[in-house]
Amino acid sequence: MNRKLPTALAACALSLAGVAPAAAGTPGDLDPHEGPFAVVHPQATDRHWEPLNPEKWAFEHGQVVMTERGTNPGGPRRPFEFAIVEKGPELRSLSYRAEVRIDEPVTRNDRDVILVFNYQSPTRFYYAHLSQDNTIYPHNGIFKVADADRVRIDDQWNGTIGAPPAIDDTEWHDVRLDYHAETGRIAVYVDGADEPLMTATDTTFAGGRVGFGSFDNFGRIRDVVVAGSKAVPGQQHTP
Repeated sequence: MNRKLPTALAACALSLAGVAPAAAGTPGDLDPHEGPFAVVHPQATDRHWEPLNPEKWAFEHGQVVMTERGTNPGGPRRPFEFAIVEKGPELRSLSYRAEVRIDEPVTRNDRDVILVFNYQSPTRFYYAHLSQDNTIYPHNGIFKVADADRVRIDDQWNGTIGAPPAIDDTEWHDVRLDYHAETGRIAVYVDGADEPLMTATDTTFAGGRVGFGSFDNFGRIRDVVVAGSKAVPGQQHTP
């Protein structure tokens, strides 16, 4: 996506400012008065990303690479390993765009990567789980970790099956995650689709940082651009 970075930033800015909004009620249709606008474009270095376990990560060729599976950190059930973008401001409403790849062989059906957003602490954040399996509760959905075991919040899960598999190969995929802080509306798009693959609504968290990782597999991310409204002190946490 870096080959089209100016276009991507312009699109994010216009959408978040309400100049060229998406369809009414979608996360892209944000209040231009919500707060100061910011764009976070982290480089693929350990100066911009903070992993839980640095020995499991590499930063090379413009990519942030999780090189091996994480281990269960204990405490609330949540993703085992991820890295958080520490450079730049915390964001409130946002559009998070990147290219991601799952490096696990396709013979492992539970393979996944995750996009973390509204990260406030190791036990307080949202994440979108992108997997080739959509038949069990923890796979291929949108989740909340709120000082307790992760809870599934996406609209697509019906108790038996969820949204169509997000990634079922080892190729790169474009992903966009939109979050609207005031309404709690979340939408995840894959490979430029006009309609979101996953949606949810939740207002537990009102701002934080973004990240990337996996529940218990491994993969990589590149060309990260996050555009949104800056969170202000006291705005990031719900009562």
